[in-house]
Amino acid sequence: MGIGQFIFILVFIGFTLLFIKNFRRILRNINLGRDLDRSYNSSERWKVMTRVALGQSKMVSRPIAGFLHLLIYVGFVIINIEVIEIIIDGIFGTHRVLSFLGPFYAFIIGAFEVLAALVLIACVFFLTRRNIMRIPRFWSKEMQGWPKTDANLILVFEIVLMFAFLLMNASDSLLVAMNSVHYNVEFAKPISQFLFPLIDNLSESSLIFVERICWWFHIIGILAFLNYLVISKHLHIILAFPNTYYSNLEADGKLANMDSVTNEVKKMLDPNIDPFAASDDAAPERFGAKDVQDLSWIQLMNAYSCTECGRCTSECPANQTGKLLSPRKIMMDVRDRLEQVGKGIDKEGESFNDNNSLLDSITKEELWACTSCNACVNACPINIDPLSIIVDLRRYLVMEESAAPMELNTIFTNIENNGAPWQFSMSDRLNWKDE
Repeated sequence: MGIGQFIFILVFIGFTLLFIKNFRRILRNINLGRDLDRSYNSSERWKVMTRVALGQSKMVSRPIAGFLHLLIYVGFVIINIEVIEIIIDGIFGTHRVLSFLGPFYAFIIGAFEVLAALVLIACVFFLTRRNIMRIPRFWSKEMQGWPKTDANLILVFEIVLMFAFLLMNASDSLLVAMNSVHYNVEFAKPISQFLFPLIDNLSESSLIFVERICWWFHIIGILAFLNYLVISKHLHIILAFPNTYYSNLEADGKLANMDSVTNEVKKMLDPNIDPFAASDDAAPERFGAKDVQDLSWIQLMNAYSCTECGRCTSECPANQTGKLLSPRKIMMDVRDRLEQVGKGIDKEGESFNDNNSLLDSITKEELWACTSCNACVNACPINIDPLSIIVDLRRYLVMEESAAPMELNTIFTNIENNGAPWQFSMSDRLNWKDE
């Protein structure tokens, strides 16, 4: 085994183990949430996942951005099929081991180059949209600092990665023309040929150096990108599939009932149940949600899956009318708090308690600005549900802290005293029908 193979195997194993460790931490954090059964109707769920996550059906509701995102998605996935060849070459010390496919190999490398060029162009366009055209939803308050840097970093990284791939092919082709040792595989080069003027005056040893540098950068770049996913919004590349599979299949606007409250109401309405009899039902630990542990594991997965694209916020009528609410910020706050709790558990164990909660970062003004219209859920490209989190946080405020707005408290009082939301006595409730 050569020194290059040995280094490659160490790098590959190291990056892979690091990813497994970090991804297991993400899964642990998601599982801090309450259990929620979304395993029913699997056939419909597979259809939703195929259409929304794999088929990008909701992305193309905005055609230009949707088409360019599709180019990046398809191009990046297909091009990285070549990673299989690079891994085999790295372990066994071969060069373009899949070249035994003959003319088909020459064709697929050419197709990879065309896709790489399209990915590069799309990334340049997205960088322009964010930083020169300054699309408003990318410049809101919650997108300052790391979120903006994160988005730009990944676009720049993909541009450099695609350029390195094309430069690797260009230098390889020139080495084949020189009859250099180990470089004897012909392939189509529809794009990389335009890079020849950059390197065609280099010596054979210099070309080998360029080809090797690009080869190493390509594989290390892919492995580094894999580990970058777990600290960035780009985790949606992995989680978009389970996130859409487990998304809510109920009708838009249908809110989930709290079992504990539903059971109490049923008992009240059932004349055969003694209201004073001892109950075997355990009291719920909390009504609604105050912190991330009170949310379901699906809501926590939603937070990690958020792409921070801002389509939810741009469609939110409350946000459009100047209210403080931003559904994207809600998801980002949940993810940030979940990371904070996860790090605390890593340091102090399951008993970690910093006396903070989600309501320290998500204000009451934000929560009560929501009209429950479901626009954010419909707009999300991967079926994230900010509304369910908002409702659970509001339930906590109302049922645990009696912290509803004055208007709602008036309605609650009227319903309790008069059996209706209006301030009329029960005997006068139906007077309106006689008008």
